Amino acid sequence: MRVLIVDDDVPLTRALAELLTEYQFATDIAHDGRAGLELAAADIYDLMIVDVMLPKMNGPQIVKILREDGCTVPILLLTARDAVTDRVDGLDSGADDYLVKPFQSKELLARVRALTRRTPTQKAPHLLVVGDFKLDATVQSAIFRDSPLSLTNKEFQLLEVLARNAGRALQREQLIDHIWGYANAAEAGNLEMLVHMLPRKLDVAQSPLSRPSPPASHSITTVRGIGYCFRRN
Repeated sequence: MRVLIVDDDVPLTRALAELLTEYQFATDIAHDGRAGLELAAADIYDLMIVDVMLPKMNGPQIVKILREDGCTVPILLLTARDAVTDRVDGLDSGADDYLVKPFQSKELLARVRALTRRTPTQKAPHLLVVGDFKLDATVQSAIFRDSPLSLTNKEFQLLEVLARNAGRALQREQLIDHIWGYANAAEAGNLEMLVHMLPRKLDVAQSPLSRPSPPASHSITTVRGIGYCFRRN
């Protein structure tokens, strides 16, 4: 299962990611409300853990927007506020549960298990078709114009998240969080390498064709000052 953690407390998010990874959850991290909302819109999560007090957009605002858009993914709110009115406001925004900081790991895991036991009504499809690509997230296989692509695990993760967000620019930090599970500037060079390698592998997949290939119905482009975008031509 994949969990989105939205909290501006970097040490806490790393600790949560490590804890959940130990229990076989895949995690993505965002450190402000807008970045969290953008990731949540990708619709690939089984659970979201969202702090109440966040830069740019607070937790209840994120929850309200997601619920108004029809998102039914379970959401656990985290906060240092323990007043009854704060809890009521959080739950009224559409959150499924509310956990007050500081908390014990066992309690967090119990809440996570309870929320993820619910049958999800909104799930990202395992099979994704975008332009010339067919991606199967279950077995991490990718096909480009009927030719299988030989991708590493991280190359597949990059291609999948860009394809699921086709037409929208994703920040480098978001992509690093998604692929490596935490924000780390040291991974920026590795991200650049992944972006550089993907087009080469597409060229290799097309090379056996004896006839000229039609123009690809996509392109992975750099968006200056932001990150990368999977564009449909």
